[in-house]
Amino acid sequence: MSSSDIFLGETIGTAVLILLGGGVCAAVTLKGSKARNAGWLAITFGWGFAVMTAVYMTASLSGAHLNPAVTVGIAIKDGDWGNVPVYMAGQMLGAMIGAALVWVAYYGQFQAHLTDAEAAAKTPIEGPGPVLGIFSTGPEIRNTWQNLATEIIGTVVLVLAVLTQGLNDSGKGLGVIGALITAFVVVSIGLSLGGPTGYAINPARDLGPRIVHALLPLPNKGGSDWSYAWIPVAGPLIGGALAAGIYNIAFA
Repeated sequence: MSSSDIFLGETIGTAVLILLGGGVCAAVTLKGSKARNAGWLAITFGWGFAVMTAVYMTASLSGAHLNPAVTVGIAIKDGDWGNVPVYMAGQMLGAMIGAALVWVAYYGQFQAHLTDAEAAAKTPIEGPGPVLGIFSTGPEIRNTWQNLATEIIGTVVLVLAVLTQGLNDSGKGLGVIGALITAFVVVSIGLSLGGPTGYAINPARDLGPRIVHALLPLPNKGGSDWSYAWIPVAGPLIGGALAAGIYNIAFA
């Protein structure tokens, strides 16, 4: 794969991932959406199908990492760090593009939702804003070590599942259905481990859209919760590294 193919594939794939994943969060959250209040099942399956779509779409270009934690895990597994910056640059750009497209697609709903929130508050919103959860994750209970551990654990499951799919030559892997299985793994993580933090399990998925939230002209949007933002970056990167270590010990 050339560097240009990797960058293009990761940009397109991560943009699609965030467009569809952030889109289901917007659909469930915003006033004026036909899917409002559809619930956690809709969000988890929406994110799972977003992964499946993005992976199938761009695997031939870049291998469809779409996640810096996956990129780190594969780099540790293979001992090849040469294209890691290209992968991560494409992932971050794609995540920001995808988040901006969610805003475009739901522009009217954002305006209606935030106008009501502003009227109810009567004062500028302090702390995380009413729609921040469409763009990035946040904990239900703020406990630094638990929040970090939750992101690490979830990412270990994801990256180890991705890495073990390459074992199809020995009859142990998932072969050509890997993208579908990865999608179901993401759904499983969301259902089983997503409750505490919203399961970022992907630094670009959280940081890129959080930056877009900070930049967008959303009325009375509140803060972007930067004090928490390091956890969905550090946790998944640690989890990806741990998953690679487990792979090298148990499967290599």
